[in-house]
Amino acid sequence: DVFEQPQHVGHKKIEFHISTDIPAVLQINSEKEEKNGKTSYFKYLSAATEEINNTGFGRIFPAPSSNDKMETEEEDDEIPSEFISRKDLEKNRLSREEMEKYSVFKNYEPGDPNCRIYVKNLAKQVQEKDLKFIFGRYVDFQSEVERNMFDIRLMKEGRMKGQAFIGLPNEKAAAKALKEANGYVLFEKPMVVQFARSARPKQDGNEGKRKK
Repeated sequence: DVFEQPQHVGHKKIEFHISTDIPAVLQINSEKEEKNGKTSYFKYLSAATEEINNTGFGRIFPAPSSNDKMETEEEDDEIPSEFISRKDLEKNRLSREEMEKYSVFKNYEPGDPNCRIYVKNLAKQVQEKDLKFIFGRYVDFQSEVERNMFDIRLMKEGRMKGQAFIGLPNEKAAAKALKEANGYVLFEKPMVVQFARSARPKQDGNEGKRKK
């Protein structure tokens, strides 16, 4: 008698569950929910479909995150971390309207394109490492040729104080540097970037010295 009662009760419960039209995939979820006293099967179907959509299709389409990663990877590959980024250059660079307010940019002319750049209006605190941090982004340091052509000459004394001459690998790199770095505010002073003039003697004495 003791064994028969639980068997009949168990069979009745099982038959009641089997009679309901529940997919085989949802039997586990339905059994758990029926034990808790829940009998609405529409909830089972909606919950199951949500789980399938979240676990299945959600993992297949991570489009926005992948695009963001691609953009950051391109920027990292394009700009080494040891040099200034393009965003920082644009952020701290004066606009054309702002340049007009400074007397330094009056009668500004970029000059004749060549591989050397002339920079003036530099602050006293500027050092060669600061200029390398800015203009080094236009040099491929993996190439020995470009590495050797990259040259910085910062004038710290005399009339040329606050000026610098920077040699870049080619005219294309120099033109890009001039376009992006002209008006960049370094130590609260905007840099004036131009193409360096070719060696032209201003006086006869200097001409004689150069010929010697």
